[in-house]
Amino acid sequence: MFTGLIEGTGTLQRTERLGPDARMVIRAGFRMENGVLGESIAVDGACLTVVEFRGEVFTADVSTETLSGTTLGSKVPGSRLNLERALRFGERLGGHLVSGHIDGLATLKERKAEGRSQRLFFDAPAEVLRYVVEKGSIAVNGISLTVNGVSNAGFDVNIVPHTASQTTLIDLQIGGEVNIETDLIGKYVEKMVRSWGRSQEKSESKETIDFDFLKKHGFI
Repeated sequence: MFTGLIEGTGTLQRTERLGPDARMVIRAGFRMENGVLGESIAVDGACLTVVEFRGEVFTADVSTETLSGTTLGSKVPGSRLNLERALRFGERLGGHLVSGHIDGLATLKERKAEGRSQRLFFDAPAEVLRYVVEKGSIAVNGISLTVNGVSNAGFDVNIVPHTASQTTLIDLQIGGEVNIETDLIGKYVEKMVRSWGRSQEKSESKETIDFDFLKKHGFI
């Protein structure tokens, strides 16, 4: 698990193709102390497994699904990447719970300056937008952000100066794609409600989803 608080950026050194899979060699722009083989690192939001450490350079396996379902498959040597090592229990959770499992891609449509911040507008597919909630949390290239607004076609987020300076969002051009992970809670609620609905169809009792129902099942 991750928090969506980027520790720093790294630079892709090379991608080694291994049949349909690959290994990415990345140089971190910050000290990576106590690296452990097999640990998870979120690279632009995608959870990868480390197979080699050499100082600040690490190598991570990338599956066929990750290559095809994220932006990592299109990265070239020299590309900057957002990096976050896995959350350790007992640390502050400053962002929100992020699994590193990408739900889909979004495309930058517009960028507007708002005071010292920037507002970014993204187009996104319906399968992503179904879990995007205004004022909820979303991970964009691994960055924990608050959703400012949602429409039928996309969503927008606000980027404060610190986030702009510490991540790769400053490099993102109009038309560029980003990895999106929506909030975990919405997915689990939908799964539970669907299962409940199917059970209700087979049962004579018709329980209503209300405050007491959500409390009973641990959602509030």
